[in-house]
Amino acid sequence: MKKRILKNIIILNLLLVSNVNFAQTKGETDLTLWNSITLDYELNKKWNLGLEGQFRFKENISVIDAYFTEFSGEYKLSKGFRIGAALRYIRENDNKGNIQGYENHFRFHLEAKYKHKIKDLKIGYRLRYQNKNELGVSYDEGDFVNQNLRFKTSLTYNFKKWSLDPKFAAEIFHRFQEGKDNGFNKYRLTFGTDYKIKNYGEIGVYYRFEKQLNVDFPDTTNIIGLKYTYSFK
Repeated sequence: MKKRILKNIIILNLLLVSNVNFAQTKGETDLTLWNSITLDYELNKKWNLGLEGQFRFKENISVIDAYFTEFSGEYKLSKGFRIGAALRYIRENDNKGNIQGYENHFRFHLEAKYKHKIKDLKIGYRLRYQNKNELGVSYDEGDFVNQNLRFKTSLTYNFKKWSLDPKFAAEIFHRFQEGKDNGFNKYRLTFGTDYKIKNYGEIGVYYRFEKQLNVDFPDTTNIIGLKYTYSFK
């Protein structure tokens, strides 16, 4: 039974990747690198707090893309069901166009999560509302709030006596922003794994594929992610 479930997951992932590669057209393609460090604090049985710093590179990992600091909080409503929120301050490197340089952005999100298990398979769902805008630029100067609804589904298979459990996630974005074509505008597919180091936290690695939707020439981004998380009470 376990082997059949895992086989179906692998086949599904391979089909998704094949369809993604087949569907690519003339849009731009980039290779990026995302590095993050997260501190996770369990305040009590209901509350968790988090502090994350992330550094990103773009243009085939040759140029700084952005770096940010995020503070988050999560509340457990019932078994498997949580709600959360986060505040993020971002420095983005705009190196295109007539006006270039680092820009200051602020982003917040609200989300609801639900997780459950089917034997050794963990399944998670997340619905997130995201709101982002540039600091120091007014509405009259063209700073329109960028809003997205994001829905994510994740799968983790637990192998006994194996510390590198495979993870897969699929996420779709729905944008509603003034001055833009609104609707479903991109999706992400993520494959990765985490490894726990006793008394020293957890390290993770993942590959993420991102592609635009509903445009004539969709851009695609290949993302390599490295992360470290330390949890304490």
